[in-house]
Amino acid sequence: MRCAILVAGMPGSGKSLFTEAARELGIPVISMGDIVRLEATKRGLRTDAETMSYLARKLREEKGPSAVAELVLEHAPQAPVITIEGVRSRDEVAFFKKSFEKVIVVAIHSSPRTRFVRLTSRRREDDPKTWEEFVKRDERELSMGLGEVIALADYMIVNEEECREAFLRSCKVQLAKMLEDIRPSNG
Repeated sequence: MRCAILVAGMPGSGKSLFTEAARELGIPVISMGDIVRLEATKRGLRTDAETMSYLARKLREEKGPSAVAELVLEHAPQAPVITIEGVRSRDEVAFFKKSFEKVIVVAIHSSPRTRFVRLTSRRREDDPKTWEEFVKRDERELSMGLGEVIALADYMIVNEEECREAFLRSCKVQLAKMLEDIRPSNG
């Protein structure tokens, strides 16, 4: 049986820490954002937040609402359980539910203020520099349907006021529970 753990959350919520915990437990990870960045590079485009958002929308216009999910599946490692970071719409969740025998959706949540501080301090090219840019980016993310994915998640993990190590430990505990849910019962 192949299983996918789909990870959703607003920018700066802690999705990458969750996937770091998955890797530490030996679960392969693929990032939807990395796949969009790879496609941007193939097309000779920049990898800033606005261009990435544009390209993600363009791919969906060209190939349908699950276009990015389809590209992810082409690059996904062959393993019994994989983690897919950055799911943004119910269409993508539905696509993965058709592609895997078992799908678990995990939402990572942090307050806007906490996420803003994290994003401005990590200094990635695609991170906002001002509160206005931050709000605009959140609106783009939510316009793709991310809020619905978060609202309908099987698990919700709050990443607020915890140190990095404590959140990683919390993620590992949650992942262990998920792996128990995935394993078929022997009876």
